[in-house]
Amino acid sequence: MKKAVILARVSTLRQEKEGLSLQDIQLPLLRDYARDNDFDVVKEFVFSESADRKIRTKFNEMIEHVKKNPDIKAIIAFRVDRITRNFRDAVEMDNLRLDHDKELHFAHDRLVIDQKSVGRDIQDWDLKVFLAKQTINRLKEDAFVTAERKLANGESPGGAPFGYVNRPDENNRNWIFVDDSNAQIVQKVFEWYSTGSQSMLEVRNKVNDVFGTRYVKSKIEGILKNPFYVGTLLYRGIEYPHRYENIISQDLYDKVQEVRAGYNKKHFKFAGLPFAYRGLIHCADCGCILTPEKKTKKNGKTYLYYHCTQYKGKHGAMWLTEDELTQQFSSLFNQLHMPRSEVDDITNTLKSSHKDKINFHDDLLERYQTEYKTYENRITKMYEDKLDGSITQSFYEEKRKEYRDKQKVLHAKMAKLHVADEEYYLNSEYLLKIAMHAKELFESSEAQEKRLLLKMTLQNLRLEGKIVRYDWINPFDKIAFYASRLDWLPRVDSNHEP
Repeated sequence: MKKAVILARVSTLRQEKEGLSLQDIQLPLLRDYARDNDFDVVKEFVFSESADRKIRTKFNEMIEHVKKNPDIKAIIAFRVDRITRNFRDAVEMDNLRLDHDKELHFAHDRLVIDQKSVGRDIQDWDLKVFLAKQTINRLKEDAFVTAERKLANGESPGGAPFGYVNRPDENNRNWIFVDDSNAQIVQKVFEWYSTGSQSMLEVRNKVNDVFGTRYVKSKIEGILKNPFYVGTLLYRGIEYPHRYENIISQDLYDKVQEVRAGYNKKHFKFAGLPFAYRGLIHCADCGCILTPEKKTKKNGKTYLYYHCTQYKGKHGAMWLTEDELTQQFSSLFNQLHMPRSEVDDITNTLKSSHKDKINFHDDLLERYQTEYKTYENRITKMYEDKLDGSITQSFYEEKRKEYRDKQKVLHAKMAKLHVADEEYYLNSEYLLKIAMHAKELFESSEAQEKRLLLKMTLQNLRLEGKIVRYDWINPFDKIAFYASRLDWLPRVDSNHEP
């Protein structure tokens, strides 16, 4: 009795469901064929794997197994296209047949070829290999046309990215909707990383802690790099605008990319450690960034120190504890004192002026939407002209890219218009409240929040001896200036005594 192996394969889940089921169709027939032809089946290779992939793990495993076992004389498959849909695999099978004296049995095709096969059987084999290859080509072409049409309509030819979910819409059309729970994670990932005070690893740890997930760092990186969240999908390296709901604003996405670019240029030795002022302060003498370091005293108490590495030469750099730096920053924030009455007056003025701009906002948004739709209609009309042969493929691609670029600009303008005005006044109110309680807010904050407050308010932080020098960031420079004026200080009673 000859020994044989069985190969049963589907390339897609759709094939499994629509007629080439492994368990219901292929395997029963192949086992019956082996029994009827007196074969001893020593191994079955059953898998779902595309024949067009450059690396076919299970298929290659079958090839190597048959080569290593000379006593295996036959490979039994359902049809020729289950073994190969490309000429590369056909060559592999021919090598098994000719160089290793293996028989190839195709039960459904009623075809058997071996080392001695000639004439009609080989012609039949070659023809079926050719037809299988053409099937792959046709499927590729169909997939390309379908994808092209979807992209022209602003739809994704693939699945939903993290933060979204695929499900039918009201017209039973497959659509991509925002997944509220995961979208919240996406928003927080962008918000936390955009501050520049947290590394990707720190954001990963915070996400896992807050949301109870177990994400790896590459998951966070993939989210931060994906432009889908701001209306752009990538397909084969080309950007296309999509029509699905955005999760974040273009401004936030751009800010994150700037932060990512900055981190790529630097190496933070202590990126995973909770040092509040890591990477924020330079040495005034040599320009080196102060290095944070833990020191444990003989009594067992641990202190956090900051010092210049003196990499560019010794200059007697001083060491400061983190508590000493915190005291200096607290004193600085104490300068940002504004009376509540001043804060309330400025806030009310800002809100009042915002109401006067609402009509202008609505008119401008309507113009942007009309212009966006005009370009969408042009692309649709051009696509139909291309199918009719009225215009060339190259002309279509050139104009489509031009119109999509213009749509992208309009999309960014609309996104900014939706949030810019309101965010300005909300942020202004927030900044004023910071100014009113800056010292208390700083002292009660965790390390990450302290870093954020410093980056929002101060710049050019540098250490001279044991004194931190700084420059205020606008508008805090003005707040600090006016807070020092007498008209913001308590009135001196005319009857005061010394």
